[in-house]
Amino acid sequence: MHQRILLRARKGPFDVLTPEETYERDWIGKNSGNLVFSHAAYKLLATSAAEITPSRFRADPRDADEINEKYDVFVIPLANAFRRDYAARLVSMTRLIERLKIPVVVLGVGVQTDVDGDREYLRPIDEPVSAFCRAVLDRSHSIGVRGEITENYLRTLGFSAVEQIGCPSMFLHGDSFRVEKAKAALDTEDRLAFVISPYVRALAPLVRHHHQRYPNLRYVAQGLYTLGTLLYGDAPNLRGKTDDMPIHTSHPLFVEDKVRMFMDPWPWMEYLSGFDFAFGTRIHGTITALISGTPGYLLAHDSRTLELARYFDIPHRLMRDVPPDVDAAQLYEEADYTALNEGHKERFARIGAFLAKHDLGLSFADGDSATRFDRQVRETVYPQAVRPASAHTAEELLTRIQWLRENQTIQQKITARRAQPLREQVKQAVGGRVRRMLRR
Repeated sequence: MHQRILLRARKGPFDVLTPEETYERDWIGKNSGNLVFSHAAYKLLATSAAEITPSRFRADPRDADEINEKYDVFVIPLANAFRRDYAARLVSMTRLIERLKIPVVVLGVGVQTDVDGDREYLRPIDEPVSAFCRAVLDRSHSIGVRGEITENYLRTLGFSAVEQIGCPSMFLHGDSFRVEKAKAALDTEDRLAFVISPYVRALAPLVRHHHQRYPNLRYVAQGLYTLGTLLYGDAPNLRGKTDDMPIHTSHPLFVEDKVRMFMDPWPWMEYLSGFDFAFGTRIHGTITALISGTPGYLLAHDSRTLELARYFDIPHRLMRDVPPDVDAAQLYEEADYTALNEGHKERFARIGAFLAKHDLGLSFADGDSATRFDRQVRETVYPQAVRPASAHTAEELLTRIQWLRENQTIQQKITARRAQPLREQVKQAVGGRVRRMLRR
């Protein structure tokens, strides 16, 4: 049976956009990690009977009638949506869901508080989260959450139809998944990927230490702000400034061309597959390394990262317990992937059962559907890593400037059009219609 799926995703896995376009329109939803789990969700659902349409993150209640008519189900993969600064967008999504007549399936959602699960911090979002859950459960059997912290939170709000299913990103390869250390110990010449959150200030001494000790260290960035810095340099009010964290072009990691950022998961995974170890605070930076076959280690700094590390048995430490002089070689040595590897088939079976309960197909159980998806990925040409501007030739930078100028001209025309008085717009439209009639 043909199934028309509306998938909450900023873009589809085969939508190819340049880094400049990605930055201009924010096609990563502020963080490229969003693409890892949304594209993995797309692959899981991509059966021969499924027609999947990305929602572009649009959540307008006025679209409800059109969605009811055009789609059979609305699937919502989410990250840490139960957080205080996301409440307004959660309310918008709830208002849309309340007007839908089709099933709504939440494919993994997490709460964000501290690593101790501070309940009081979450009080201000209790009502918007409850309203969202009520709206979903009126159209769904259960809510899929990322881990035990989110499940416990929803149960305190009175919801029992809650299932831990982790995050779709870890199931990109189905039940075939294994991470092994390629060597017994790390050497200073080994390739290290630092997957850090620039706003976690406690990382500064780790950045300094590892930059000095490991010449083949690379900072693999994920944020929209860093993409802008890579493409166009520092914002005017930040030029000439320095910081211990790699947030300005003056930082040694930028100066030495040791920063990379990807617009799509696939070249990102290919790049990380060539590393010996990845570590840091980014949960999807760590997961992208793991699904690339590279040992990864998470420094958990909040509940959203911690519960996924626990659910999938990803080697981790609490950031507050990490001494400023810790070395990647120590983390590599203590990392044990036995539980991660041995528990994967059961976790995959769990998310498969969740999809089946909600009448959604699974590509890995649908002939060669998953293989066809992978083939299309291989046949698609994605942009490669964005590097610091200093690493580019004058010709490459000129091309970027020309794109900016052309795009600015287009935007100016759109702005001028919007600013045009309604009477003049109508006059032009009618005049154009008359001229066309005279030409016939």
